[in-house]
Formats: sequence, C-alpha cells, structure tokens
Amino acid sequence: MNNTTEHTHGHTHNHCLHGGDENPLEIAPHNHRAIIGFDKNGVPKVLLPVSGEAHTHVDAEGNTYTHTHDGDFTEDYMKAVAAYRKTFPSKQDVLENTPDPAVREMLLRMEQIGMDTAFDRFDKQHPQCSFGLSGTCCRVCNMGPCKITPKAPRGVCGADADLIAARNLLRGAAAGVAQHGMHARELILMLKWAAEGKLDLPIIGEYKVRQMAEAYGIKTKNRQLKNITKDLTDVLLADLSRTEPDTYQTIKACAPPERQKTWEEMDILPISAYHEVFEAYHKSGCATDGDWESIMKQFLRCGLAFTFSGVVSTSIATDSLLGVGDRVTSKVNIGALKKGYVNIAVHGHLPVLVKEIVKAGQSEKLIKLAKEKGAKGIQFYGICCSGLSAMYRYDGVIPLSNAVTAELVLGTGALDLWVADVQEVYPSIMDVARCYKTTVVTTSDSARLPGAEHIGFDHHHSNVNEIHEIAERIVTRAIESFEARKGTPVFIPPYEVEAEVGFSVEYIHKHYGGFGPIADAIRKGQILGVVNMVGCNNPKIMYEKAVLDVCDVLLKNNVLIITNGCASFPLMKMGYCQTSEFAYGKCGDGLREFLESDNMPPVWHVGECIDNTRSSGIFAGIAGEFKKNLYEMPFAFSSPEWSNEKGIDAALGFRLMGITSYHCIEAPIHGAPKVIKFLKEDTKETLHSSMVVDVDPVSLGEKIVKDMKKKREVLEI
Repeated sequence: MNNTTEHTHGHTHNHCLHGGDENPLEIAPHNHRAIIGFDKNGVPKVLLPVSGEAHTHVDAEGNTYTHTHDGDFTEDYMKAVAAYRKTFPSKQDVLENTPDPAVREMLLRMEQIGMDTAFDRFDKQHPQCSFGLSGTCCRVCNMGPCKITPKAPRGVCGADADLIAARNLLRGAAAGVAQHGMHARELILMLKWAAEGKLDLPIIGEYKVRQMAEAYGIKTKNRQLKNITKDLTDVLLADLSRTEPDTYQTIKACAPPERQKTWEEMDILPISAYHEVFEAYHKSGCATDGDWESIMKQFLRCGLAFTFSGVVSTSIATDSLLGVGDRVTSKVNIGALKKGYVNIAVHGHLPVLVKEIVKAGQSEKLIKLAKEKGAKGIQFYGICCSGLSAMYRYDGVIPLSNAVTAELVLGTGALDLWVADVQEVYPSIMDVARCYKTTVVTTSDSARLPGAEHIGFDHHHSNVNEIHEIAERIVTRAIESFEARKGTPVFIPPYEVEAEVGFSVEYIHKHYGGFGPIADAIRKGQILGVVNMVGCNNPKIMYEKAVLDVCDVLLKNNVLIITNGCASFPLMKMGYCQTSEFAYGKCGDGLREFLESDNMPPVWHVGECIDNTRSSGIFAGIAGEFKKNLYEMPFAFSSPEWSNEKGIDAALGFRLMGITSYHCIEAPIHGAPKVIKFLKEDTKETLHSSMVVDVDPVSLGEKIVKDMKKKREVLEI
C-alpha cells in the first residue's frame, strides 16, 4: 500500500489515505493558509480564508495528527504591515508637501534653534513595531508581553490574534469614553452648579435648557430655569454614572427610533458611560472574556456611551451654559500672532474657565495693568478645541493650530502664557516653552506637566466658587511673564487668513428657515451628498494635506463638507471656510451655484470636537426632509488623519448611526482576520455601515463619491 500526503501551500488540496481501491477515507478540503491580496497601499484583503481552526493530516507512516495554520495567516499580515509602513512620510516629505507655508517655515526654524518636533520624533521611531501595528501584541497581564507569530499563534493565556486585537480596540474605545466623559462630567456639573448658585455664572442658553428638557420629558411649564436645569443635569449625570441597569435617557430622547430598535436587537444598549468603561476593562482583562465577538459587542456599547454621554450630553451642557455661538469671521494661522501684546494661548477642551480667562483679559483693570508694563494690550489665541470653542463665542480669540504642531506655535517665541487644561497637550511643549521663557499654566488636576505652574481647580473642585479669582490670577501671571520676557527673539511667519465659522443647527435654521432648501439641492443634484470631516492628525500620513486632498475630490464632485475639531484647522488655514473665489473655485458647478447664491462657504465649520452633535443634527434634519433613515442617505464621516483613542469612538459613533466612516489611517487590526471582517464587512448587515481605509487620500475621496452615487441610485435621485 502506497500512502501519499500532498503538502502544498497557497491553494486548496485534499489528503487521502487509500485502503485498496474501495471506500477511501477523504479528509475535508481545506486551505493550508489564507490567500491574501494586497492593494497598492499594502492594505490586505483576505481572498480565501483558512478553512477551519484545526484539521487532520495522515503522515507517511499512517499516523494522524491535528494542527492549525494561524501562524501562516499572521505571517502574511506582517508582510502587509511592512508594506503599510512604507507609506509613512518622513519629515523631509512633510517639508516638501505640507500645504501650509507657515508649518514649513516653522519646521525649518525649529531646526535652526535645535528643537525637535513631532515629525522629528516620528522619524526616530522608524521602523515602528510590526506587531503593534498589526494589533497582535498584548500587554494586559504580566505573563507577557505576548506577540502572535507563526511560532506562537497564541499568547500565554491562550488568546489568539483576534482576541488580542479586539481587546486592544476595546481598551482604546474605553479610554476614549473616559476622555470625553471627563469633559462631559465637568460641563454638566458646571451647568448644575450654576443653577444651584455654587458657581457664579449665568446660564446663557436658556432656550437650549428648555428645548432639551422637553425632549427628555422634564416638566418646563411654570417652572424656574434653575429648577429645570437641575432636573436636566441630574438626568445627564445619571446616564454618565448609572450603576443599576435602566433606560439610557439621552439615547431615548435623542437617537432615531430606527437606530434604537437596531441597537436593542443587537443587545448593545449601554447602562451608563461609567459602567461600560468599567465593564470594558473587566472583560478585556486576563482570563475573563475569551470570546472576541463578546469583546466587540462591548466595543459597540462603548461607542454608544461615547456618543450619547461624551458628545451629545457635553454639547447640551456646553450650549446651555455658554450659548450657541452665531456665524462669525475669525482670523486664523500663525501669522495672526501680534508682537507687543500680552499673548495668551488657551489649549485643550474645557471651555468654562477659558471663558472667564478671556473675560478677565478683556477687563479694563487688567488691560490697564498690561499697558503699564509696556504692552499694547492683551490678545488671546486658541489651540485645539479650546480655541475653536472660544473663537465663535468671544470676540478676538484667534485659532492657530491643532495639537501636532502646537510646539511650532510656541517656537515663534511670541507667546507669554500657555494655558493648558486637558487632552491633546503633548509633553513636548514644555521643552519649547523653556527655550523661550514662556510660562505654562495647567488648570486641571487631570493633566499636569512637569515644570508648569498650576493655577486651577483642585481634584474635588472645592474651589469652583473661586473661578473669577483663578481667571484673574492666570491673566496677571501672563502680564508678569510678558515683562520678564522682554527681549526674547520672535519669529512669526507672515501667513494668516480669515475663516467663516459658527454653522450650528440653529444657524442653518435661521439662514434657510429649515433643512428644506438643502434637501431640495440634494434632490436636484446640486449637492451630491454631505460629509462630516473631522479628526485629529497623524504623522503616518502627510500632515494636513490628506484632509485637503480628500476635500478637493469631494468639493469637485459637489459634496458639501461639514467640519469640526483638529481636522478643521487646515480647512480654515488654507481658505476653504471662505466665501471667496478661491473657495468657490474648488467646487463643482452645482455646489457652487447653491452656495454662492446664499453667501455660504463650501466648508461649514460647526465647532470643536464635541460639536459632532451639530453635524449629526444637520444629517438628521436633511434625512427628515426625505423621510428616510440616516443610513439610506448620501452621507459620510471621514477622519483622514485620526490618531488618538477618541478618534476610534468618533468614527464608531457615526457607524453606529448607519453612516460609513472613511480613513487614511488603518486601525491596528492587520493580524486579526475576524476583527477585520467584523469592522469592514459584518457591520454592513447589522448597522448598514462599515469602516473604509485607503492611505491614498485622493482614492479615499473617490470611494466616498462612488458610495454616495450608489445611495442616490437607490433613492432614485
């Protein structure tokens, strides 16, 4: 008897043991390894998966054995990661291709003074860890760290690549919920304390309080504002921190009924933001939940908690306390820095103390003191979301930069004081601040910087009633710093521009009388669709150029763009948020006709990162005119350069609403085939949306346009 075992890789084959000519025992066909295709960007796609987790072979001696080929799959994805790494730009690439000349000049300036930047540090990290990029390393317990390789297809605890990648994603999402959740907690408490009189601030957005209270079923008739506000904040805080399972009131009040039914059927409705973060770290710990699908279900719950507590609730509290800014024109970019003034930059995400700092700096008392010290006056600037929140609420606050190039702003030497609260505040700013004797003040116990002074709220916010005194101390410290820094060299690249901002849902209603005109323009084809373009920045893709490249493709194809957060900075700085010939020249004929006739820019800036709520409100308003669900509409979410944990949740939040997300940065999932399929294929069935990645921003823009045209065909418009 002649036993033959064919052992070839890369195709389907059979193993047969023939016992004479009758009744052959045939082992089921299988693939020894996954067959994977790579696109031009090195992004992998499984063409033929491994058949089964384990299968049986018979060797030449007639012995049977069972084995798996998980390692081969991972090995192929490591090749994909190696190809993906080759797409990362170097600092020299950024110098040659950045769309903002101010960034180019400041990068060269930083070289001259011997100060490194995010782009230098990114270069020094090459080559990035392949296992980290593929999501196949685990640091959850202290038996590792474990990495998945052909030799070791499972970690010490038995976790495979899919479980490890799912855990990593879940922990990132949970961190994002905590970060925006902290933002939410502060704003909701500030609103509550203002109603109770503990915080001496007026509630400016009374209409917002009453409107939202009615949506939540809170009685408003014949009741004082302070009592309505306290009831509203109690509901928002309950959604944030509920421990006993109950209805998530913000989802009930604010989410479309169709989505609520979908989420209930999927069993992903959250209990509270705190609970889902608590549970996320519990489930993803060592030797607790070993089912990657269960982990990904918790991932979706975190996305809902992030959306409805971290974003929606925060937006409600912010607009209720501070009001919804109207449309305004703002100066933007580094060239707007002014010599001879006490220059104060606000950086971070918590707007309440920022408001008081700006108010103090505009007081006659402190302006007089500044002039006595030789200054022309006091000028405020914004970095990240504190700048965006302030620019359309308070006159004269100039937004300069997103987080990645914040140190370039400090490198001008023009700033006397840098006020940092929470999030996107890189430790590297301290090196540049010391070089130019710029005073750095932190205001939150959540975010300290070594060498910075702390003038702010304590851990328990027991000194919240001192908010006016704290703000005055900070501005006074800026004046002292101005006096001490006289003679410090200043270099300001001469690039500034004006941008139109403040396109809230309320403004759209005021301008158009509702969403009917926008819906009509979509029906007529003047507007192909609408994209919400947001997100942070990432040195893995050409800094800020990726945002503009996607934008150019969309505008040319008559896609209206909404923007907020860090991705909005290049759109503002490079003239896309204007009613100018340059901006209109980027548009297709239909979009230009619609916008120009109403004096509206091609890109509508709606605010800071929590103002994704405004974008979803605009989406919902348009969909309502069509009497369609969000997933049926030609809408898209794009964060081309996303980088941080909140970016995971922001995209997930829109996918949960049925709106597909588009990116130039891949999530760390290359080595996890089931997780890849879940994010990019399976959610099309459950949520009617998916995650699309293409490292070529032009190609990504074209994919958005193509998908919008398919949606329009189904709508028959």
